[in-house]
Amino acid sequence: MPKPRTRRVPVRMSRPTGTGSWLRQLHFSAFSLVMMGVLVLAVIVLAPTVQAFLSQRQQIADQQRAVDQLAAQVDTLKDQRARWNDPSYLRAQARDRLYYVMPGETSYLVIDDRPPAAKQDTTPVSSKLQKTQTDWVGSLFGSFMGAGLTDATPQQLSGDGGAGSTPAPTPTPNPAPKK
Repeated sequence: MPKPRTRRVPVRMSRPTGTGSWLRQLHFSAFSLVMMGVLVLAVIVLAPTVQAFLSQRQQIADQQRAVDQLAAQVDTLKDQRARWNDPSYLRAQARDRLYYVMPGETSYLVIDDRPPAAKQDTTPVSSKLQKTQTDWVGSLFGSFMGAGLTDATPQQLSGDGGAGSTPAPTPTPNPAPKK
């Protein structure tokens, strides 16, 4: 008996959307798995070596910068040495720094050549620090001499002399020795 003919109609299947669709289309072979294993092993083996290489390159760059700075300093010092070998520069430095004069010249040294307005600068240095208007050396000397020439006890000097503080006694002259 003959089979009835059926007609096949192509059915279009919808593709699922999303991130999982591309994963289903991947097919791993043994070779691709071995190659991925070799790649991971290479990264594990080479990572410390690459890190050491980069660290050494950084150290080399730092040392090169230090060498460049020292070379610039050497050039500056060579220039200074060349200037000091020049007799006119040496003579000028002796005049400026040591106040030397040539034979027959007269040297005048001005101590304070600022005008009087510039000498009296009363602006405070900062809001917290102020210039003291007292003579601290004179105060210290007076305190030292007062403490050395008095016969008062320390309690009387500090004002803690009890209920009534007595004034500090004045030193009396020693009587003249009898002959």
